Amino acid sequence: MIIREIRPEEKDLYNAVVNHPLQTWEWGEFRKETGVKVERLGFFENGTIKKGLQVTFHPIPVLGQNAGYFPKGDMPDGNQISALKELAQNNNALFIKMEPNIAQKVGTPSAHSHIHKFLLENGAQPGRALFTKHSFLLDLKPSEEKLFENLKSKTRYNVNLAVKKGVQIFENTSQEGLEQYLEILKETTSRQGFYAHNETYFKNMYAKLGDTGMMRIFNAVYQGNILVSWIMFIHNGVLYYPYGASRREHRDVMASNLLMWEMIRFGKDNGCTHFDMWGSLGPEPNKKSSWYGFHKFKKGYGGNLVEFLGTYDLVTNPQLYGIFQFADTLRWKWLRLKAKLHI
Repeated sequence: MIIREIRPEEKDLYNAVVNHPLQTWEWGEFRKETGVKVERLGFFENGTIKKGLQVTFHPIPVLGQNAGYFPKGDMPDGNQISALKELAQNNNALFIKMEPNIAQKVGTPSAHSHIHKFLLENGAQPGRALFTKHSFLLDLKPSEEKLFENLKSKTRYNVNLAVKKGVQIFENTSQEGLEQYLEILKETTSRQGFYAHNETYFKNMYAKLGDTGMMRIFNAVYQGNILVSWIMFIHNGVLYYPYGASRREHRDVMASNLLMWEMIRFGKDNGCTHFDMWGSLGPEPNKKSSWYGFHKFKKGYGGNLVEFLGTYDLVTNPQLYGIFQFADTLRWKWLRLKAKLHI
């Protein structure tokens, strides 16, 4: 197997073998706009690309080194680990954070233990998660009638109510649609008090992804007003729901419920086999969690709760990494305290 850097003219071949939007060429180009370094490698057999990976590198304050981030990659194996170690060395990286796109249905016998052992034996150790460990994954292969039947009864009722109230769903993947999303996002973050990327982040994202067909913007409209706006991703047969925003007004018309159902129909109509709802709580969710409402909402659509392999840091300097972990733990404690005190 030959492992080498991907050339620009190989973009489409590379995209065809990576299994998540965050590993695509366009996502890497977008991340370059945010000021981070991006490295891409292809794994070739007999001149044909079989796998690809993309890593971003971020400066670590004070320590003078970088941290690599490799989200939603393929199943870890020896070739991948060797390639990542070389990338870490070439980019002065203290570690590369790995969050493989490997998941299994919660409640099934675990197949993750042997992967965990393999990673530990090769210099990785459990790290602080950036992605949630769980998500709802909906199989879109059944008929539309069967998918609707599989909704929770309350969810079906809310979808039907939204239709009766006259809520309509429109796609507006355009600069105007992005501006509408950002306007509603401001209201959402102000109301719910959660973190969101800034306008520049989304504008750069749209500049790189908006014309590719991978990034799509949908609105739920009631009486001429946009109540809900979502950014969706679609890549290699999987639909994703990464970003959403909603207004406080007219929550009784259940616009979000209808939008989610229409996204299921959209995914099915566009040949997707699965819908990854991009994060949830675990099998025993804390009802006091600020994310419980999102979890319960997504659960209503009949998907399987899945657990990802988790987060691992492939470490190059264990002693310095220990110092980094100590400082990072203090930083997160301060951020949580700051949030509580509203400093």
